[in-house]
Amino acid sequence: MSEDVTGRVALVTGATDGIGELTARRLAADGATVLVHGRNPGKVERVVEMIRGDGGDAQGVVADLAAVARVRRLADTVLERTPRLDILINNAGVGDPRGPRRESDDGHELHFAVNALAPVLLTRLLSDLLADTARSRGEARVVMVASAAQSPIDFDDPQLRHGYDGMLAYAQSKLALVMATIELAERLQSRGVIVNALHPGTLLDTKMVREGFGRAHGPAADGAEAEVHLATASALAGVTGHYFDRFERAEPAVQARDPQARRRLMDLIRQLTGAG
Repeated sequence: MSEDVTGRVALVTGATDGIGELTARRLAADGATVLVHGRNPGKVERVVEMIRGDGGDAQGVVADLAAVARVRRLADTVLERTPRLDILINNAGVGDPRGPRRESDDGHELHFAVNALAPVLLTRLLSDLLADTARSRGEARVVMVASAAQSPIDFDDPQLRHGYDGMLAYAQSKLALVMATIELAERLQSRGVIVNALHPGTLLDTKMVREGFGRAHGPAADGAEAEVHLATASALAGVTGHYFDRFERAEPAVQARDPQARRRLMDLIRQLTGAG
């Protein structure tokens, strides 16, 4: 069921195809002004024009999230573009379960960089804007798009420099995002910022799934529905620091429930990005 989000501003990362694009279009159709993020300027403009053609309000923001400096520039652009931010959906991600180990521009394992470091850093950089918005309307929401694929982090080799496996790298990065979600929720709750993690659905029809796994098992629209619900549902007001499997609260992997492991992760993220 749609919620009225008229007057709200939402940033959706990875919004140029698949679940992210459908999420951005749905939020715009429901009345939000949407900041459409992507790496490719042409693709960003296509989605922006599509939303505007449907009568919605959208702007494009371009950034490659595989570099800390570019994530910081994205945050600066958002702060310049809008005086408020009600919804941040960290949807962008990478998944290459069969490929070789790759690194970001900063020399970090690519899954860890894009799926964990970038969304945590972006959330931290935009936290003051989110908190300022929350003061005017009660709360602001952050959705971290994680996965049911979750593997514990080996803190002796968190970036898998030894014994690399693509599926393990993906699953570790997604558990790291869930762990960071819990920590950020605790830190931001008093400021009215709600932070939750989401498994949008298993092997939905996205480019990443088709390229990495061969075929999809469900429509991307199912994932968009789950993202929009977590970002807007009035029934979830005040609900923070949880992992959701689509529409239901679920238990994440055991390591996410270990406060010491979560703090160790946040220390690592702070070391690698300057914020955590």
